[in-house]
Amino acid sequence: MAGAYDDRDGWIWMDGTLVPWREAQVHVLTHALHYASSVFEGERCYGGRIFKGVEHSRRLRRSAELLDMEIPWTVEEIEAAKYEMLKANGWTDAYVRAVAWRGAGDDMGVSARRNPVRLAVAGWEWGNYYGDAKMKGAQLDISKWCRPDPRTIPCEAKAAGLYMICTMSKHAAEAKGCSDALMMDYRGYVAEATGANVFFVKDGAVHTPLPDCFLNGLTRQTVIGLLREKGIAVHERHISPTEMAGFEQCWLTGTAAEVTPVARIGDFRFEVGALAQEMVRSYEALVRA
Repeated sequence: MAGAYDDRDGWIWMDGTLVPWREAQVHVLTHALHYASSVFEGERCYGGRIFKGVEHSRRLRRSAELLDMEIPWTVEEIEAAKYEMLKANGWTDAYVRAVAWRGAGDDMGVSARRNPVRLAVAGWEWGNYYGDAKMKGAQLDISKWCRPDPRTIPCEAKAAGLYMICTMSKHAAEAKGCSDALMMDYRGYVAEATGANVFFVKDGAVHTPLPDCFLNGLTRQTVIGLLREKGIAVHERHISPTEMAGFEQCWLTGTAAEVTPVARIGDFRFEVGALAQEMVRSYEALVRA
C-alpha cells in the first residue's frame, strides 16, 4: 500500500463498523482537533498475532481515563476490532493504530463532557521505522525541547497532544540529516527519543533512563525483561547527558522502532556492537515466536 494516508484502498474500523478507507472521516468541529482530547496506540502484528495487543488495549483505556474520557468499548471489544480490521484488509503483518477521541457534539469549548468519545482502528503495512539503521545505526540530533514536568501533563498517557514537541524535534533533526532526536527531561536528564525509549551499554551493563516523566514503553519493558533473562544487569536511573561520552553502545526501543541500534547522538558516537545486534535478533525472535 502506498500513497497519501487519506487516499487508499482498504477498510478502517470506526465506532463498531468497518468503513471504506476514504470515508473514514470526522467533522472539522471535532473536539480533539481543537483541544487535543485524543489518545492512541501503535502496535505491530506479526504472522497474524498482534504483539502484546491486550496490554496495548488496556493502556489505551487507561490513557483515556487520564484525560477524563471513558472509551465505550471494553478491552475485549477493542481486540476484536483490531483483528476484524486486519482480516478485512487481508493483512497478517502490519502496523495497527487504535485511536480514541472526543468527537463533535453539544459542546465546543475547553469543557466537552457531552461530546461522544469515539474509537477507530486503522492499519498499514510498514517496514523498518528507521530504514537501514538496524545495520548501520541511527543518527540522532539532540532536541532543544524537553519532556515536561509530570505536574504539567499526564505523562503516563499516550496522548496525542504530548507529541507536539516530538514532531517539531523530529522535523529539526531531519533537516540536519538525522532520523530522530533525543530529548532531555525538565531537569536536564536524558529522557527518550521522539517516539522511542533509549538504552546505553557500558562495561557489559545496560543503563536506561528512569521513566518518571515520560511513557514507560511496552517495548522498553519487554527488552528489559529479555536482558535480565540473559543475566545482563539493567540500571534504570537518571542519566546525565555528559555520561553519553562514556557509553559504548546505544539502541532505541518502540513498537515502530522495534530495537534499533544508534551510531550517533549529537557529537556522541557509539559502536553498533554485539549486544545491540543481539537484542535486535532476540526481540525479532520473540515477537515472531
